[in-house]
Order: sequence, then C-alpha cells, then structure tokens
Amino acid sequence: MINYNLIKPWLFKLQPESAHHVAECVLRMPNFCQIPFNSFLNSHFISDDILKQELFGCNFYNPIGLGAGFDKNATMIRGMQILGFGFTEIGTVTPKPQEGNPKPRMFRHVEEQSIQNAMGFNNEGLFKVQKRLKQRYPFTTPIGVNIGKNKTTPESEAINDYTNLIKALHNLGDYLVINISSPNTPGLRDLQNEKFISSLFEEAKKITSKPILLKIAPDMTPEDAVTLTTMAVECGADGIIATNTTIDYSLVKHPKAIGGISGAVLKQKSFEIFEAIAKELYGKTVLISVGGIDSAEEAYRRIKAGASLVQILSGLVFHGPNMIMNINKELIELLQADGYTNITQAIGADRK
Repeated sequence: MINYNLIKPWLFKLQPESAHHVAECVLRMPNFCQIPFNSFLNSHFISDDILKQELFGCNFYNPIGLGAGFDKNATMIRGMQILGFGFTEIGTVTPKPQEGNPKPRMFRHVEEQSIQNAMGFNNEGLFKVQKRLKQRYPFTTPIGVNIGKNKTTPESEAINDYTNLIKALHNLGDYLVINISSPNTPGLRDLQNEKFISSLFEEAKKITSKPILLKIAPDMTPEDAVTLTTMAVECGADGIIATNTTIDYSLVKHPKAIGGISGAVLKQKSFEIFEAIAKELYGKTVLISVGGIDSAEEAYRRIKAGASLVQILSGLVFHGPNMIMNINKELIELLQADGYTNITQAIGADRK
C-alpha cells in the first residue's frame, strides 16, 4: 500500500506541474513496471467478475479509467494499470508537438480539492506518441486515444488535424476521442457545432471502424448538450464523454483568470449535464462520465444514471493512487448490496 499522506505534503510544496512530472518519472521507470511489483499489481488491480464488462470489443476488468490529460504522451500506460485503473485514455495528442501555454499554468485549490489548468494541449506530438503506442498496443487493459487540433491550426482547417490523427492512430488504440471541449485552445469550443461535428464524423467513418467518441464541455445548458450529443450520435459518434473542465470560476474562492477547473467543485455541474444526456441517449450509445468523481458512491451514482464507465483525474492529486483500488472494492460492495451480480445490471438503473 502507498501511504500517500506521507508523500502528499512534500508533493504540495512543489508547483503542481512539477509534482506531476515527479509522478510521471516514477510511473514510467522500468523498475516500477517489473516483476517486484507483481504483488502490488495483484493487490491494487481489481478484476472481480462483478465489475467485468465488454465494450468496443474489449474486456474492461473494472469501470474506473484514467481521464485524458494526465498521460499526455503515452508514457505511463503500464504504471496506470499497476495503480488499478481498468483502462487508460492518453492525450490529448496533436499532430505537431507543442509546448502549450506559458507557465505557470496549473493551480491547486486545496480547500475545494480542485485543480485549475491552462495547459493548452502540451504534448510531444503525433510521431512520438505513435511510436510509443506501437510498442504498447494491444495492451492488457483498453487504451483510449484523445485527439485535438494544434493551437496554430485555423478553425477552417481543423478537420484536417483530426482526420490526420485518426489515420495515424486508429489502429493503435481501442477507441478514439474527439476533443473539441478544452477551454485552453483558443476557438476550440467553437467547433462544438452541428456543421463541424457532422463533417468530422462523416470523414472519420471513412477512415476507420474503430469506436470514436465525442467529449463535451460542461459550460452549456442541458438542452444544448442534449441537442449537440444527439446530433453527434446520429452522425456516427460511438459514445459520449461528459464532461471536460469548466470555466465557471465562481465555483472556487480564489480562481485564476485562465484555464478550466476540474475536481470536487465540478461534481454537481458535470453530473447535471451527464444526467440530461443520459435521459436522452442511455441505451442508444456508450456513455462515459467524468468530472468530480472521487468516491465509490459518486461513481455508482454515475453508473446508475447511465454511465458504462467513469474516469478519474484530479481526485488522484488529493486522495492518492489508493483511491482507485478503494473505489473498485467499495463499488463491489454497493453492487452486491443492491443484489446485482454484474455491473451491467446496474448501468442505467435509474433510467429503467
């Protein structure tokens, strides 16, 4: 077991982005992923039959996944499985490498257990990520690939960034995610419109039969979210991920003027958007919920609302890696208490 409470004060003395780099260095170390850690893997990676399900032609041994934004460059896939994640979503990947926005660009709101980031799709670019995925894929747990446009690509040419990424990466992941909902690339959220989405999915479906999902922002009305996601599914989206970070700075006491907020304060806002979407699309497509999930109870609420899978990101910063194992263990107890023998019976229970 990792005693995160001993490590956390030291990590919090570092700038958030520096602390992330420390975590990445540990998780990508060859020795971390070798035989001595088999016992750790066996204790942390929960694969009870009650949690197993098949989606996208893949076996998901548990429903707790790593959300995009942590493993931007596909360097920590093995490490994330060791920590207990049932699947990993890497990225966001852009065609060309880019440094992202000026630093500092990540901030902790400790009292609110939330993170504000203005990273700006910093990543090493398609070529390096493609090379790493070729070494890893197929992996023992599913890999999602989150893709976005470069900052310098004008809106009129954005579709080319996405289609080029799909062509290069569709055989190196189990599903792809169209990211047009980050607040940190100027004009990106303007692509959340019917014309762009319909054109993109039309082109994408010519390239691959791999599942392609759309990730949406929480900063729209539930009605607009339903309209957008329903249209996306009609145009060929194989699933919806809700939601990305929020630019509702009223959620924290001392916000910065840049970036998007994730973590505990996003919990209700994200759930309300997800709930509205699920009322319309549950049973019609795969739904993945992300945003403020930091406990088995919250994960179970999203599952009963219609989520086949849930993702975690900011909660790791405040609760540590043991939270993945704890959520899965407690989720088993919640399912059993309700008389379910498999998670698929609980998915959408509140919709039935």
